[in-house]
Formats: sequence, C-alpha cells, structure tokens
Amino acid sequence: MILGMTPLTFAHVVLSLIGIAAGFVVILGFFTSQKFDAWTAVFLGTTILTSVTGFFFPFHKLLPSHVLGVISLIVLPIAIYALYSRKLAGGWRRTFVITSVIAQYLNVFVLIAQLFDKVPALHALAPTQSEPPFLITELINLAVFIGLGIFSAIKFRVEPLAAA
Repeated sequence: MILGMTPLTFAHVVLSLIGIAAGFVVILGFFTSQKFDAWTAVFLGTTILTSVTGFFFPFHKLLPSHVLGVISLIVLPIAIYALYSRKLAGGWRRTFVITSVIAQYLNVFVLIAQLFDKVPALHALAPTQSEPPFLITELINLAVFIGLGIFSAIKFRVEPLAAA
C-alpha cells in the first residue's frame, strides 16, 4: 500500500495528476501561441496511460468512468495524429487544439467526480453525485472548458511543423 492505495491506484492517480498539470501548461501554450513540446508529450502520454490503467480496475458493470475513458482513447489518437503525423498543417492545428482540450476536460471531469467521492466535505454535499452541488460544479467545468476550447482554437497560431 502506498498512502493507503494499491500500487495500481497510486500509479493511476499520479499519472492523472501529472496529465492534468501538463494539460494546463499545454492550454497556456495555446493562449500564447507557444508549442511546449515536452509538456505536450507528457500530457498526451500520461493522459493515455491514465485512461488505459483505468480499465485495469475490477468492475462488474459499465460505469461512466469507462465511457469517459473510451472517449478519451478516441480523441487522444486524433490529437497525436494531428500533431505528429499531420504536423498541425491546415485544419489539423485546430483539430489538435480541440481534441487536446476535450481530453483535458475529461481529465478534470473525473478529478471533480473523484473529489466529490473521496473528500468527506464534498461527499456530504453530493453523496450520489446527482445532487445540485455536484451537477453545478460539473456544469461550470463544462462551461469553462467550452470557453477554453474556443479561445484556444482562436489564439493558437503556430507555423505547421516541418516534415521530418
């Protein structure tokens, strides 16, 4: 046990938190038209690993976290393709931004859900995660990420990468 967690849970949480932190750095780069290559690789890699490791936990029925993991594993390869194969040329720049912001939104959505599940004060406010405090928090999260996505798609202006 590591901090009361199994090694799998600990690795999953650490990957998730690293991915979320790196994702916000990547979004900052969108705002300033800077491409942070190392941060982007960390964001994409840890977010993929977070989604994949989420499927290693035992489960008896399909949960919302599984659906979000599948969605994440659909949008992340598109972001990777846009960045590394298409070199952000043409519409691939905007595709990369949008898929990256979606992946980050999903990361933060799950973070909020986990906080409401694990933090006693938040859990008391929304024990089933269908109560107004949880729903309002997730709605605000969605609105913020829609704004981030629109602003990022408008502001991120970098030259397409040179072909290797």
